[in-house]
Amino acid sequence: MPLKTYYELAKPGIIYGNLLTAVAGFFLASGRNINWWLLLAMALGLSLVIGGSCVFNNYLDQDIDGEMERTKDRALLSGAISPKSALVYASALLILGCLTLYFFTNLVTLLVALIGALSYVGVYTPLKRRTIYSSLIGSIPGATPPVIGYCAVTHTVNLEALLLFLILVLWQMPHFYGIALYRMKEYAKASIPLLPIKKGAQITKVHSMIYIFLFTLAAASLTYFGFTRYTYLAIVIILGLIWLYLGIKDFSTNTNDPRWGRRMFLFSLITITVFSVTLSLSAILP
Repeated sequence: MPLKTYYELAKPGIIYGNLLTAVAGFFLASGRNINWWLLLAMALGLSLVIGGSCVFNNYLDQDIDGEMERTKDRALLSGAISPKSALVYASALLILGCLTLYFFTNLVTLLVALIGALSYVGVYTPLKRRTIYSSLIGSIPGATPPVIGYCAVTHTVNLEALLLFLILVLWQMPHFYGIALYRMKEYAKASIPLLPIKKGAQITKVHSMIYIFLFTLAAASLTYFGFTRYTYLAIVIILGLIWLYLGIKDFSTNTNDPRWGRRMFLFSLITITVFSVTLSLSAILP
């Protein structure tokens, strides 16, 4: 079996995206005193834990994936990888990741990573079939990577780490809702009870705008508490205003809901990238 098939089963796009925020948390905690070997160990351990969690998610979501156009050709459904092999692979990745974090970072980092993995596989994955609040539940594991990066340096969860967690929770909600609106027909076919399917697109748009506003406030609070510089503050406020402006466009035009969702989703990716890079540079530059 080509290694590429196993590589793709671990959802590398999700791994790289989470590493971006984890590195930002690491740099914020480190300042200019960067331990590059510790950074490498944290990144490797976290990548393995996320990869293992994603493979478990693929295993549990086979019924849903078969109903959706963008996931119907995944390796487990095509038979390229057997379910038994996927479980062994997922377990190996998760165990290796936990061992890496335990031996080369610290226990707090490992515990936060386990909270993320268990909440993703054991809570979010089954509940997304049952409740419209699954997006909020799913934001918990998605918000742990910057905390993991931060704790690898500090060995503790403090106000700074909690603010990072809150920022990522708030960012993920309009990110998720954008995907839900953009792919609403596919999710409806798979019988996933997302907010736009159960409550309508307009309610979803309102919720998205509220979360974007709260994300901007939370991101700005890092400067309010003295953790970041004013350059960082200016950039995150500009990002938030642009995101809100893009949300106002076509806000009440129901015929453009998928386009609105896709636009919001794409800008959410720009936002988290710029946020992470800005946060990192603000921490390490003189």
